[in-house]
Amino acid sequence: MKKFTVTLTREERVELQKISSQGKHRSQKVLNALVLLGCDEGAYQEKRSTNEEISRVLKISMRKIDRVKKRFVVDGLDVALNGRKGSRVYAKKVDGDFEAHLVALSCSDPPKGFTRWSLRLLADRVVELDYIDNISHESIRRILKKTNSNLGGTRGG
Repeated sequence: MKKFTVTLTREERVELQKISSQGKHRSQKVLNALVLLGCDEGAYQEKRSTNEEISRVLKISMRKIDRVKKRFVVDGLDVALNGRKGSRVYAKKVDGDFEAHLVALSCSDPPKGFTRWSLRLLADRVVELDYIDNISHESIRRILKKTNSNLGGTRGG
C-alpha cells in the first residue's frame, strides 16, 4: 500500500530538473529534487523508479525518500525541497541592563587572590549578586565578545 503518491505538474518537473542539473544549490535540495523526480507518477513521467532503486543510486535511506514524499504531498514543493524552518522560540535571558552590569563588573577589580576575572568567576559573581538566576560561563563569553570588552587589560610593548 502506498501512503504518499507524488504527481508533479510540467512546471514542477522543469523546476526540479533545473535544480538537479545546473546552478549552485545545497546538496540536500538537489537530493530531494532527484527523489521527487524519480518518484513522480504524473502524466509527464516516462519511467518511474522504485524506492529501492532511488535509494541505491542516490545512496540514501528508504526513510528519507518517504519523508521527502510526505513533505511534498502534505506541505508542498517548497517545503519538500528546503525542509521546514525551526518553530522553536527561546525566551531571552539576558537584557541590556544585565549586560551593562556584567561589563561594569568585568572592568572592576577582581576578587582577592585573583589577578583578573575569569569567565567562571564572572558567572558565579553575577549569580551571587542576584543580577540573574543562573548563567553559564559560555554565555558570559558571548556577551563580552559582543560588547568588545577586553578582560586582559592592555599589553605593554
